[in-house]
Amino acid sequence: MHPVAWLGRALGAGGRALRRGGPAALLLGGALTALGAAVLAGLGGHVVGALAARLEGLGALVEALALACLLSLRSLAAAALGVKAALAASDLAAARAAVGRHLVSRPTATLDAGHVASATIESVAENLTDAFVAPVCFYLAFGLPGAAVYRAINTADAMFGYREGTLEYFGKVGARLDDLFNLAPARLAGWAIVAGARLAGESAARAAGVMLHDRRRTASPNAGFTMSAMAGALGVTLEKPGAYRLGRGPLPAAADIARSIRVFAAASAVSLGTAIATAWALSHALR
Repeated sequence: MHPVAWLGRALGAGGRALRRGGPAALLLGGALTALGAAVLAGLGGHVVGALAARLEGLGALVEALALACLLSLRSLAAAALGVKAALAASDLAAARAAVGRHLVSRPTATLDAGHVASATIESVAENLTDAFVAPVCFYLAFGLPGAAVYRAINTADAMFGYREGTLEYFGKVGARLDDLFNLAPARLAGWAIVAGARLAGESAARAAGVMLHDRRRTASPNAGFTMSAMAGALGVTLEKPGAYRLGRGPLPAAADIARSIRVFAAASAVSLGTAIATAWALSHALR
């Protein structure tokens, strides 16, 4: 089973055991669940890192494979392409179901095709931070334990970080920690999309302009950077009705999902190249 799925199971067990009582009990239970999962993940990362250190030449490969397991790029692209295929086949019901099952938490039963495509592209853009840039940043700073702790907190936010019902309190600690952890990575990811847009044949200038203009229109202090940059790169509007509207132009169509994945892939390559250069510079500076 994928490590992120393990984290999801651990968090789900904590939620079933501790998501009860009044606001104070919910806040405490949510904190214990999120922080407990983070501690377990960090310990797991420490054990794997210590094992890799003992393996000499093979250690780097073991560590790289462990880090790759904390990323979710392939599953994200597959989910987005599944929505694209359903939209291209004019199967709106299947597209709504797919985007709601794999990519977003918002209600999808009444979304039209444009808003289904928008939700998909928003998820692709935001996951550049969550699934790639932030884990790599935490790995560079704190090794495998840091990357694992980040994914635990990010998964807790994805599962519980909503502002309604019991989750308003139960998910608060995980959500606020996720906001804090993503402050720098989200901004780096936004600029990576700008650079990736140029490599993918889209408009880097428009991506930068829309990002700088619309980045603060989301309730999240971080999500607006990558989503608005992607909207600008593609020349579309990304909209969650009643919450935000990013970019200029029409709502996206199925073909724009494929374009967003190309920008995502190019932005990931830019981010990886930057990470490798940073790691090389740090290793030489510490000699």
